[in-house]
Amino acid sequence: MSEPQVSVVIVTGLSGAGKSTALHALEDLGFFCIDNLPTLLAPEAVALCARGGITRIALGMDVRVRAFLGAFGEVLREIQKGTGDERTLSIVFLDASDESLLRRFGETRRPHPLSGDHDDLRAGTLAVLDGIQLERDRLTPLRARADFVIDTTRLSVHELRKTILGRFGPAAGGAPRMHTRVVSFGFKYGAPVDADLVFDVRFLDNPYFVAELKALPGTDPLVASFVLGLPEAKQFLDKTVDLLSYVLPKYEREGKSYLTIAVGCTGGRHRSVAISDALARALGSDPPIEVVHRDVTRGEAQRDSDPGAPPPALLPPIAKS
Repeated sequence: MSEPQVSVVIVTGLSGAGKSTALHALEDLGFFCIDNLPTLLAPEAVALCARGGITRIALGMDVRVRAFLGAFGEVLREIQKGTGDERTLSIVFLDASDESLLRRFGETRRPHPLSGDHDDLRAGTLAVLDGIQLERDRLTPLRARADFVIDTTRLSVHELRKTILGRFGPAAGGAPRMHTRVVSFGFKYGAPVDADLVFDVRFLDNPYFVAELKALPGTDPLVASFVLGLPEAKQFLDKTVDLLSYVLPKYEREGKSYLTIAVGCTGGRHRSVAISDALARALGSDPPIEVVHRDVTRGEAQRDSDPGAPPPALLPPIAKS
């Protein structure tokens, strides 16, 4: 039996260009990330991860030592070759202008990692600039080999994260699809704490006040037919499906792994249950949508011994003394 395909992403580039942000974004997409890994250990690290069932690996590498460039070509061949598994390898190179890198080092007050390698080292700002120029010279051949070059000069950390998600996220076919749940609930028990979107369907006619439907759950065909047969329910479903069809791909594109859509009525037994089932069916099965009826069994109405009996008379008002 062949091994599953292993996807390896190497993140490299200029110091201060956003390597850590890119690795965090890949980690959010389910990659097993290793930062500052010595170059010669990379093939063995990938092989160990593959044998352990880890199929999405991201490695953060830089050129703080000159040996990096000399060994890099052989390391790439070793990583891509694999042993019994299929591998895809992508190299992401992060670049930025000298001015933006100089500003970032000034804001963090950290020295450039290559400043000490310069023969004509000068103190302060010029030392950082010397390190940037030296690093840029060393990385020129590697930049030419990169699959993706991202210029972060004008990108915020959020925009860089969005760029990485666009390259390797679900929208690019490189990550598991977003898991979507539709949860029905009763407002009397509180809204789900993990809900991302909440819809209130208490404006619909309540089957609770229909004698033959009162004791039945919203999953029963009779209750579902009653609720979904309401003109307001049809209009609500049409508009809500249009909204969700528009926003769900946007959430997925932003790298969201889980999305919970909550639909509530008073007790969570009738209207919200029927509407949740209908929403899930209308949104389709790619990817599959999970439906959870949180409160459908809570506070179940007692079946009347005589369903046809009239409701009890109201108590007379209390006379004022």
